[in-house]
Amino acid sequence: MVHITLQYFDDCPNWRTGHDRLLAAIQQLGPGRFDVDLRRIRSPEQVVAEQFRGSPSFRVGGVDPFADDGAPFGMACRVYRTPEGLAGSPTVEQLVEVLAAADSPQ
Repeated sequence: MVHITLQYFDDCPNWRTGHDRLLAAIQQLGPGRFDVDLRRIRSPEQVVAEQFRGSPSFRVGGVDPFADDGAPFGMACRVYRTPEGLAGSPTVEQLVEVLAAADSPQ
């Protein structure tokens, strides 16, 4: 079972799109293989403690597969590079790719 944490904060509407796309990616790969935890970020202290790089952030097996090492932590809407340009969340296809890699035997 692959554990996924979707980190978000309420003032960023992009997390809902990210959540919908995550569920669509899981549906394509087969439900029952992934465990999803929604984690609301509420304070600057939590931002630092959880290394929150913006909303939405995806942690797959504890790792942020979309992280730019130099990106700051903070309460902000996150931007992702997609084939269509910058967007507020990864595409379903990008999430499928990340989840499939995490779910495959090493």
